Amino acid sequence: MQTRFDRCKILFGENFEKLQKAKVLLLGVGGVGSFCLDALYRSGISDITIVDFDTFDITNQNRQIGSDSVGEVKVTRLATLYEGIKPLHVKLTPQWIEEYDFEPYDIVLDAIDDIPCKVALALKTHKKLISSMGGAKKMDPTKIQICSIWKTYNDGLAKKCRSELKKRGFNKKYDVIFSDELANCEGLGSFVGVTGSFGLALASAAISKIIKS
Repeated sequence: MQTRFDRCKILFGENFEKLQKAKVLLLGVGGVGSFCLDALYRSGISDITIVDFDTFDITNQNRQIGSDSVGEVKVTRLATLYEGIKPLHVKLTPQWIEEYDFEPYDIVLDAIDDIPCKVALALKTHKKLISSMGGAKKMDPTKIQICSIWKTYNDGLAKKCRSELKKRGFNKKYDVIFSDELANCEGLGSFVGVTGSFGLALASAAISKIIKS
């Protein structure tokens, strides 16, 4: 009898069991995070906790899964689309990150755009962390890369994170998703072909990390 994960099992082999046992924490389920969630879920990872405080508005509809439900809490809506995931409707702050228990999770995925929170996550969870940098203003998904935070360039969000981490004496390494494409606009214009690809790259990096663990 065929199952939904038959083709995943062909690709991942014995490692598929690792994916099914993995515990993932995903912070931010917008243009990047929602596509990351979709890819993880379709790949056999079901123990996923998602954290976000926002509600959907009409401007989200160019790039976010679930955004047909304008006005609804993002994590609540996504929990109806991805059965079994755990929604946390929480306002992310550095203090919340400092107090939250990350120990139960095998991997922490950062798809937020708040610099103080991104820095707080790196300081506390860098061994488990993969972080998405800036996907706005970009048009070419083939420019997306995965590397150490310290090797990023042409990415304003990554530059600010590096600067803040240096101020705190942080010199550890952790992987990030970034694009070296130069900005194509002044404001926060976005294209789902890039932001979604950031999310898919984040999911791919997470799966690789889980398999290698």
